[in-house]
Amino acid sequence: MSESQGHESTQRLPVLEKTADGGPGQLSSAAAYGAASGADGGGRRFWSVRRVPAGVLAVLVLISAGLFLYDIAAVRAHRPAMRWRPALAHRLAGLSLDDTRVLVGAGAVTALGLWLLVLAATPGLRRVLRMRPAHADVRAGLHREAAVLVLRDRAMEVSGVQSVRIRLGRTRADVRAVSHFRELDDVRADLDTVLADAVRGLGLARPPALSVHVRRPGRRG
Repeated sequence: MSESQGHESTQRLPVLEKTADGGPGQLSSAAAYGAASGADGGGRRFWSVRRVPAGVLAVLVLISAGLFLYDIAAVRAHRPAMRWRPALAHRLAGLSLDDTRVLVGAGAVTALGLWLLVLAATPGLRRVLRMRPAHADVRAGLHREAAVLVLRDRAMEVSGVQSVRIRLGRTRADVRAVSHFRELDDVRADLDTVLADAVRGLGLARPPALSVHVRRPGRRG
């Protein structure tokens, strides 16, 4: 992992919430990190090869084309056509354009076509986060699950943290920790420091904004 270079700006906005008995119940903070200067900013996302949709479509086209070519070749060879073709042609000839089955079939085909167009025009691979390249001809990516695991491990190293849940998006990392001892503001401050260093250590092209929430364990019974 490469270390972040350039100017890093951090802004913390602590908010203290009180419980019904007046004691501290939850402490939260938010920090925003600017992308490092230089490099190529966020860069372009990785494009998914989408093997499954492409494979399914190729198999369907191959089967359909094979059936029609076989039927045409059989007719050209003065052999009877396949049974399904005259029956299908007779059934389609008796349908009108406003028939429910025609409309449903047309809608399904249209939806499938739009879905394929969306797949062709969008990059996909939302689970891969773009990293700052160390070299101009090298592109690096980090799986979101791996980044979450790194942040969770670093958060659990903070004294007083009992458990932690992390939701990592492309622009925001939401951290919700449970602290069973120490002051909540101290735990939150340590989490801010540790997780800020962990986010920088990930070497992401667009470091996510960090939001930290710390609370006490819920009462049992």
